[in-house]
Amino acid sequence: MIALRLVLALSVAAAALAQVPKKKLSRPPDLANLSYGPHERNVLDLWKAKTQRPAPLVIFIHGGGFRAGDKSGLHPALLDLCLEAGISVAAINYRLTHQAPYPAPMHDGARAVQFLRSSAKEWNLHPGAFAATGGSAGAGISLWIGFHDDIADARSDDPVRRQSTRLSAMGVLGAQTSYDPRVIAELIGPAAARHPALEPFYALKGEELRTDRAYRLFADASPITHLSAGDPPAYLYYAEPHGPLPPDAKDGQGIHHPRFGTFLKERMDKLGIECITRHRDEYSGDPMPPMYREMVAFFQKHFPR
Repeated sequence: MIALRLVLALSVAAAALAQVPKKKLSRPPDLANLSYGPHERNVLDLWKAKTQRPAPLVIFIHGGGFRAGDKSGLHPALLDLCLEAGISVAAINYRLTHQAPYPAPMHDGARAVQFLRSSAKEWNLHPGAFAATGGSAGAGISLWIGFHDDIADARSDDPVRRQSTRLSAMGVLGAQTSYDPRVIAELIGPAAARHPALEPFYALKGEELRTDRAYRLFADASPITHLSAGDPPAYLYYAEPHGPLPPDAKDGQGIHHPRFGTFLKERMDKLGIECITRHRDEYSGDPMPPMYREMVAFFQKHFPR
């Protein structure tokens, strides 16, 4: 029952990030449930833009606290805006933490990038113009892939693993830029650091969370750890209120706080990498905050020609 309540809460939170009601996709994928890896969750859908030249690609990675969700979370507005702009779209599933803890979700996301790049010619994709997007957990995976050093293995017998994992840009909603509970507690508040998804994400409990091994995992899982000069730019949108958490904040409250975005932007600004942060409050009176329109324009700006 507790697990069910958590899954429902995560699903509601992920839906709230989009700020607009979900509608049916305007068209089915051109290719559905393509297997990009060995696990049953390693599947993706692909919508191909109708372009003569190889099209850029946006890869959607769903949210759900690493414990719920699937590729059906792709928002119709994002899909339509991309296709209208001549950008192809992929939506992926990845292993959830009850199937495999960190680093599995991040590695699956990176594998999907490599798989799509390995078939770029076949599907008329521009292999040098890939971006990633998603909300919450999907946002964290997108940023982790974008900032992490390329994990391509040039000597691998697997042609997919020989492909680059590098991205041109990331556009994300409600992103956690650190998954270190100590950083989260200091940045947002202790309640946010007690989010129930964090222990299963690391497959650690109790005192195990206060060991050197845990601290190494916290650092490696956090996208901001991997940020360095030359990394791709990022667009971040937040809907949670600004300001400190209330004294009676419940466990997990604040896990989509805009301070995560400020924390990352300060680092990226120092490196001279573009980082745009937006908040729902900036669009007062607008019934549909234009984050998807801004995000697609951001991708277009940073895709190589």
